[in-house]
Amino acid sequence: MDSLPPDGIAIAQAARLLRDGKLVAFPTETVYGLGADADNAQAVRAIFAAKGRPSDHPVIVHVTDLAASAAWAGELPPAARQLADRFWPGALTLVVARGPRAHDALTGGQPSVGLRCPAHPWAQALLRALCRESADASRGIAAPSANRFGHISPTRAEHVHADLRVGPGEPVELVLDGGPSPVGIESTIVDLTSASPRLLRPGSITREQIERTLGYAVPLAARDDASAPRAPGRAARHYAPRTPLELVDGGRLAARLRQLGASRVAVLAPAPLLPGVQYGWIAPASPEQYAHRLYEFLHQMDASGAERLLVQRPPLDPTWAAVHDRLERAAEPPDGDFDDAD
Repeated sequence: MDSLPPDGIAIAQAARLLRDGKLVAFPTETVYGLGADADNAQAVRAIFAAKGRPSDHPVIVHVTDLAASAAWAGELPPAARQLADRFWPGALTLVVARGPRAHDALTGGQPSVGLRCPAHPWAQALLRALCRESADASRGIAAPSANRFGHISPTRAEHVHADLRVGPGEPVELVLDGGPSPVGIESTIVDLTSASPRLLRPGSITREQIERTLGYAVPLAARDDASAPRAPGRAARHYAPRTPLELVDGGRLAARLRQLGASRVAVLAPAPLLPGVQYGWIAPASPEQYAHRLYEFLHQMDASGAERLLVQRPPLDPTWAAVHDRLERAAEPPDGDFDDAD
């Protein structure tokens, strides 16, 4: 994993802050997380206040390993153990029946809890340091993404500083800067609370990989499936820039640019479609590189001063499912549809 080596002094300071009930932002391989001691309900509630996050939205508990996850779960079904053995540490969150330790502030009042063992060396170092501080090998860090609720997720420390109040006495006491997040989008989430697992959020660990590991089909839960547990990132509008974002099919992009005025828009598209565009970003050709750069691009486009962000819709292929999910939610207007013309 290409990241800065963990700073032991900064990690120790962050662990002490977590132990004392403070909030710390830290890098993971997916995005930067806003962390609190998962056992401290008051500190977990402070995450919601700092983000402006609805209190019924669950947060993920990050743990050092599978053994630590068992302390938070009511049970770990065989499928959960299979997936953890294959993909942990890594960008996979398992939603399982909660145990007594998983309080309502973590779960949003649901009977389930989301658990993840991150692979990022800074995240692992911080978890181990908190376990040492508390003399508890199962200690966890509750952490959604370190941004205001619904905003573009942070993949760099500066994104956290730009979106949240950071510093001694502020809602976020410290940001650990471990460099850019190598994956760049949030973890895959699998629901294991019933006999038939289902995918709640696509991510870098693909549905095909999950199905190959389990040996059977794993359906994607529909957006409006009321039986699915509430999970991070499933709001209709999420990951959204402040500037309106519009997804455009490739064949319509040139016409939409003429309609809006090329000087008024920021565009993310393949290079051949960008000549004449004042604010243009070249879309990576692979889904992995696109995911890695997506939020960085959206942050830059949002800061460009453009009046509208246009993103050419990526290829319609299962390998692009996670990118499509993030873009479609980012493009969801807060109310009503975009006008066809301004």
